[in-house]
Amino acid sequence: MKKLAILGAGSWGLTLAWLNGAQHENVWLWDRNPDKVAAMSRDRKVLFPLPVILPQKLNLTASLEEAVRDADVILMVVTVSGTREVLRRLRDEVKLPRQVVLVNASKGIEFPSLKRMSEVFAEEMPDNPYAVLSGPTLAMEILNGLPTACSIACEDLEIAEALQRDLSHDLFRLYSNTDVTGVELGGALKNIFAIASGYMKQKQLGDNALGALITRGLSEMTRFSVALGADPESLYGMSGLGDLLATANSPLSRNFQVGARLAQGETLDNILTDLKVVAEGVKTTHAVYELSHKMGLDTPIVDMVEMCLSGPFSEKMIVKSLMTRKLKSEQKEASGKPLL
Repeated sequence: MKKLAILGAGSWGLTLAWLNGAQHENVWLWDRNPDKVAAMSRDRKVLFPLPVILPQKLNLTASLEEAVRDADVILMVVTVSGTREVLRRLRDEVKLPRQVVLVNASKGIEFPSLKRMSEVFAEEMPDNPYAVLSGPTLAMEILNGLPTACSIACEDLEIAEALQRDLSHDLFRLYSNTDVTGVELGGALKNIFAIASGYMKQKQLGDNALGALITRGLSEMTRFSVALGADPESLYGMSGLGDLLATANSPLSRNFQVGARLAQGETLDNILTDLKVVAEGVKTTHAVYELSHKMGLDTPIVDMVEMCLSGPFSEKMIVKSLMTRKLKSEQKEASGKPLL
């Protein structure tokens, strides 16, 4: 990897720049906000999500063309809703060469198109190799020097393994995978259950209930992902179970915070306005709710989260709705037999 471009200087983009800028010679971080880039260039530090000194050799720019010129690999860390626009700029303005590897590091499903990120990339940049980076990535922990592990997936195993070697770090261990659908959906779907977990924690529904939520949440994640072509084993990897355990148990998760604040009676509009970062789980919930109903899939926890996001819904109503559903066999479900 001769040059790495990181597009998007949000909390996760900054974290990836901090990790890679310290170990590679030619790393560029781009953000669309020139004032933000100017401040980072002047001070060589950021204050959010916590005070961080940027590596001296990290290059900063507000020019998309300069950021990606001669890059081998581009890490896309733009919000899901903003990804398509940046891809179109790369295609139409920059005319990005087809050999450049595009790595999506954002977690979500485009709404209202209901497209997975691999589908968005395929529509806008069909000739470029596509990979996805996903896993338990609470930015504040990594920036504090704490380790994590993630999945890097590409249909071309050789590319996945090359990215694994180039992007791994003492604090950042990567596992290669060829199941793009499973890895990207694991990272997207866990945000829904992080919202539910934050709600439950705030309502003090207990650790037993949280254990049940995480277990049944993983079941829903797997069922939904397999219906879209994923390998079920991927949902038990870093991007699925690993990320679910991290975000469903951590107040550092922005989606967990959304659920907790909903439980306190705040409106969704107020929460999203007040947050300094995007909570991708909100639009992902809307997308998965629509898709699951179109496909005839049983996703009761997703349904409950959608209702909480759409209006007031008491914990008593939620508990009754989930606990009085038709009784089922755990073994039959695990065997892949029909659930409906």
